[in-house]
Amino acid sequence: MSKKHTHHKSCKLAGFNNLKKALSFSFYDFVIAPSKEDKFSYIDYINKNYSAKKISILLNEIVNIIGANVLYTSLQDYEPFGASSLMLLSDIKAIEPLSMHLDKSHITAHTYPDFNENNNILSFRVDIELSTCGEINPLTSLNKIFNFFDTDIVTIDYVVRGFTRNEDGKHIFIDHEIDSIKNYIDDEILKDYILEDLILKKQNIWQLKLLRKKMQVCEYFSPDTKIQKSEQERFVQKLREEMQSVFKNTLL
Repeated sequence: MSKKHTHHKSCKLAGFNNLKKALSFSFYDFVIAPSKEDKFSYIDYINKNYSAKKISILLNEIVNIIGANVLYTSLQDYEPFGASSLMLLSDIKAIEPLSMHLDKSHITAHTYPDFNENNNILSFRVDIELSTCGEINPLTSLNKIFNFFDTDIVTIDYVVRGFTRNEDGKHIFIDHEIDSIKNYIDDEILKDYILEDLILKKQNIWQLKLLRKKMQVCEYFSPDTKIQKSEQERFVQKLREEMQSVFKNTLL
């Protein structure tokens, strides 16, 4: 990784760090499914690989990366497809020998399948939202999330809200350095995507959008597809248009 976020000496605070850091992701996956068999095959793949239990494994890994503890977990699968996972978190640190404080946080994941048969293109979106208070930096979990999902489009939002104070009573509105979200993502991941970067540093708002550059045609069809290779490009062109529409019309 050539780009890395820089570590800096943490500032001394007057008390509890109550800054809220909200990180959210939307991951989009697309396939071409001209037949009912293709559609059912994709639905089966989604239900097996992105069930509430499977997604909770990723959420637990994120919790470990950011150094939090799970207080409560709720899992829910939906019929005929879709899933949700919720975890309430804490970051417990000793301040004095007989004193503890609790930074409350949560992480959620929801899946949104779009299995419209009309255009023969199916899509699947996973939204993950991580809200933390205190010293936890949720950005450190980005690489783990990318490595979990095989995704075509990604939208990442990061917002810091609230304030705390240093020892002199001065307001502190952010407690870590950040120029761009992409600085927290491995270059080996970034090279596969077209990037659009929004930086509103004074407002403590950042957004990064990513669109996959190269499309391996075979990856968007079922291995047992009966579509001739000569016809596949026509379907891929429709897919490109679908992906461009989603990429252009998500906020930036």
